[in-house]
Amino acid sequence: MDWKLFGTTFLAVFIAEMGDKTQLATLSFASSGSSRWIVFAASALALVSTSAIAVIAGEAVARAVPPVWIKRGAGALFLVIGAWTLLRAKAS
Repeated sequence: MDWKLFGTTFLAVFIAEMGDKTQLATLSFASSGSSRWIVFAASALALVSTSAIAVIAGEAVARAVPPVWIKRGAGALFLVIGAWTLLRAKAS
């Protein structure tokens, strides 16, 4: 098992998910629902499902596009989204 890849992936997803709208929605459901375990199971299944879709899509894209270009494209997209978010916040 590639522990470095496992740790990097876990840490990146864990940090990215902290405080995002998905976590806040889950918090809301847990605070108003009668069963926190059902909320936990449903939210965990949803995250696993979306991650599975991302892995399958990533594998398919990697067959057609070299991984270095995928990383560059993802990096550029993050920069564009970050700049757009900052510009929108400044305009408000």
